[in-house]
Amino acid sequence: MKKPLTGRRIARLGACAAAAGLVAVGMTATPALADSDQLWIAANPYELVLPNVVDGTQQAPAVTLALGLYHDNPSHRVTDGRLTVDISGLAGIAEVTWPENCAPAGTTAVCSLPEVPVNSSTPVKLQVRAVAGAADGATGRISYQAEATTTAEGGELTAAENGTDFRVASGPDLVLDRPAPVTGVTPGSTVPVGLSVANHGNRPAEGVQFSLYVTRGLELTGLPQQCTGTPIGEGTIKPITRYDCAFADVVPPGGTFTLPEPPSAKVAPYALAERVDIGVQPGGGAEDLQPEGNGAVLDVTAVNTADFAVRGARLTAEAGRTVTVPVTFRNRGPAWVANLTSGDPVADVDVTVPRGATATAVPDACEPRTADGGWWESEVRTGAPRYLCRLPMWVAEQQTVTFPFALRIDTVVTGAKGAVVLKPPYGDTPLPFDPNRKNDQAKIVLNPAG
Repeated sequence: MKKPLTGRRIARLGACAAAAGLVAVGMTATPALADSDQLWIAANPYELVLPNVVDGTQQAPAVTLALGLYHDNPSHRVTDGRLTVDISGLAGIAEVTWPENCAPAGTTAVCSLPEVPVNSSTPVKLQVRAVAGAADGATGRISYQAEATTTAEGGELTAAENGTDFRVASGPDLVLDRPAPVTGVTPGSTVPVGLSVANHGNRPAEGVQFSLYVTRGLELTGLPQQCTGTPIGEGTIKPITRYDCAFADVVPPGGTFTLPEPPSAKVAPYALAERVDIGVQPGGGAEDLQPEGNGAVLDVTAVNTADFAVRGARLTAEAGRTVTVPVTFRNRGPAWVANLTSGDPVADVDVTVPRGATATAVPDACEPRTADGGWWESEVRTGAPRYLCRLPMWVAEQQTVTFPFALRIDTVVTGAKGAVVLKPPYGDTPLPFDPNRKNDQAKIVLNPAG
């Protein structure tokens, strides 16, 4: 699931962080062993805030509580999931509308899941709403237990009992529209950026405040005068621009706010995998009842490439001398590449030291390895036969990154060769945006013949 960024949880992207996601209730164990399995209950959100009755109405807004089951071991098939939901803790405070896959009986219901997946999912959707007369601040708990049938030994799985706490409150609850991803756009084209929000709470939002984090491959145009932009990042090239927009419009319960003319994002010549992270908050410092709905992400994927290349060196030195070897990476473009959400390096540079030489000084971004690429057990970083150098989380088009190694020539070996190899940060899949594999390798040659 793509995680949107909000103003409340700031991490990367200069920075923003996730505002929505599935939470496994009661998860405390590590993944199952080959012959074992475990059943889990998933709930989203993990804490429920119920808006009270709207002034002048008889019914409070409903909130969706999404539930489901999943298990650990893909080697086993798990079926006939039975999720028992106990709502006795709602008495006098809230009520539930059950979906078709739940069979209620008094204050409990058994919800059926014919097939239990390995990955977390929440197909059971309960509608929960505060009853008339419930007091702000009233709290309670919805409890769960679950069983399922498995092909593993024993034939039955049981999940740990758990539940979702809830409270009744009053205030605005702003929920952003979730834009669909845009793919296959060409540099120079434009993409609309919708800013639309609905108030699902029981009190008006006295103003609306948007925050937008825009990656550098997109240029926002058509923003209203209520918006100001601030580049984020160190150095002359800023990977992110943050826009803050404040509007005085009052959004009543059940109402919406939308800009009359949405801004557009122009796709730059160096764009590749871009995104606009949108966050919203009610004005006046009011607390939003359900911040999980305050974030959304617009993904924009451009048709473009980035030619990554590495370069080694050819040096001559006598025994006993130390030489500097500038292992070099360059993004030849035309696109920039960024992993701003995950923070992973865009690629790794694998460096093998030539025979007869010892690395006496190593860049901080380079980790020592054994000759076959395994972990280097020594606490001393120098002297390893091989190094894995991490590139930054983003590189601009035409940007160069140099890893200077100091190599001491212990023994002159004519034409001693070391390798410089560009690799993906994880796995063996080639970088999908790099069209030229030939310049992904280079050599370090010490004392070449002739």
